[in-house]
Amino acid sequence: MSDQIQVEVMYALRDRQKGVLVRLPAGATVREAVERSGLLAEFPEIDLAVNKFGIWNKLAKVDAALRDHDRVEIYRPLIADPKEVRRQRAAEGKVMKKGGGDAEAA
Repeated sequence: MSDQIQVEVMYALRDRQKGVLVRLPAGATVREAVERSGLLAEFPEIDLAVNKFGIWNKLAKVDAALRDHDRVEIYRPLIADPKEVRRQRAAEGKVMKKGGGDAEAA
């Protein structure tokens, strides 16, 4: 077993995404991968205390240990809470569509 691992750190904006391959010592954490990626300097809005992180699309804490070939994802905060948006639409009497078909044709 090697004493080095390689992981990809991903950050996506609305109009572009950035991925960085990083070599780390075995047992490195999400925090170490993000710090080593250089994305904190490139995207100052990323905050290790605020943003959520994932490993292969599953939420992970910043102190979670990584394995070779993991993909670390940096999630942006939600602009709107989906539950609140549904409540507002219901209060306005709007019909929600599901799956792209007619809402009334159920």
